[in-house]
Amino acid sequence: MIATETEQMMLSGNLTMATVPALYETGLRSLAVGDLLVDMAQVVSVDSAAVSMLLAWSRVAQEKQRNLQVVNLPADLLSLANLYGVAGMLPQ
Repeated sequence: MIATETEQMMLSGNLTMATVPALYETGLRSLAVGDLLVDMAQVVSVDSAAVSMLLAWSRVAQEKQRNLQVVNLPADLLSLANLYGVAGMLPQ
């Protein structure tokens, strides 16, 4: 097995439809070359786009056999994920 680098990504501010597209692409580039650790401790607010982004990253990580770990998930993100019935699918 080939060892891969683990990139760390610190997210902050608002994760909304306005900000998620650029972050999504950054995450995809990281997953293309290695594992990804995402820290959401400094995230202020989220909308459904943030949930979609995490689920999409998770799908890509599985396809590429990468490790995706997300820490410090905000309570409002978990609330949305529970509402949509996808909380168990979030990478943690």
